[in-house]
Amino acid sequence: MKYATVLYRGEPIPVVLSDNVRRAIPINDVLGTSYPDLISFISKNTEEQIDSLRKAAASDGGIDMSQVKLVAPIQKPIHDILCVGVNYVSHLEETKQHFDGGGKFQSPEKTVFFSKRTIRIVGPDESILAHEDLDEKLDYEVELAVILGGTIDSSVDYDGIADRIFGYSVFNDVSARELQARHLQWYVGKSLDTFCAMGPWIVSADEIAMNEGLDIESRVNGEVRQHSNTKYMRRNVSNLLYDFSRGITLEAGDILATGTPAGVGQGFTPPRFMKKGDVVEVEVERIGTLRNTVV
Repeated sequence: MKYATVLYRGEPIPVVLSDNVRRAIPINDVLGTSYPDLISFISKNTEEQIDSLRKAAASDGGIDMSQVKLVAPIQKPIHDILCVGVNYVSHLEETKQHFDGGGKFQSPEKTVFFSKRTIRIVGPDESILAHEDLDEKLDYEVELAVILGGTIDSSVDYDGIADRIFGYSVFNDVSARELQARHLQWYVGKSLDTFCAMGPWIVSADEIAMNEGLDIESRVNGEVRQHSNTKYMRRNVSNLLYDFSRGITLEAGDILATGTPAGVGQGFTPPRFMKKGDVVEVEVERIGTLRNTVV
């Protein structure tokens, strides 16, 4: 099942999409509830409600997609986005070659976690601001996003992680490479306004097996820049969530961006950064494609 947020008559509403993705079905209309957004539904839903929505998605009800506009399924996250660095072997090797002039980056023994601040996640066909006054090395990173559907803390064992996943989406971890290098850490360079893009929807966890290998790709102006598969992650989704939650509590609605493969703009010789007017597409198999334009 696909969960989304759409603008309808000027207001964002949480919906499920029909099985043929031609109609948006308001969650509150089906359930007789008043969930203000998808985050609220994710944290409070019941199995009975999900069953009702599944039946609705198979029906002819809802609003024609021509009458709505897709926005990010989660527009305002409950916390900073949890991110993972150099989680593909190919990107690790790429980073070694291009980090700070080459040769200075050491392979991490443990998972590299960092966070990405955003006040609003950018959705399908929305603009990414170039911020050329701050940085001229604008980069893209396609990633699989994991949306939690329940609390994960030290009391949850490894085999219990899968039960706490709500679904999956496509993520673009837009990055300002000069700022990353200048500040000697990643937070500022990853967190400029509009640098967090996700969508076009969330695919429920029952449709994608835990740690399933999915093709992952990015394109700039139609040219393939990254192409890999999530099976090449150094640490899979279960490992990442288990490791992070030992002593740190994750909540329903939290978002994990699982890392990017080789082929980022910084990895080319010479580098191939994005500029105003570029159209960047990030895609994950069985989920969908997220398209944005740099302005």
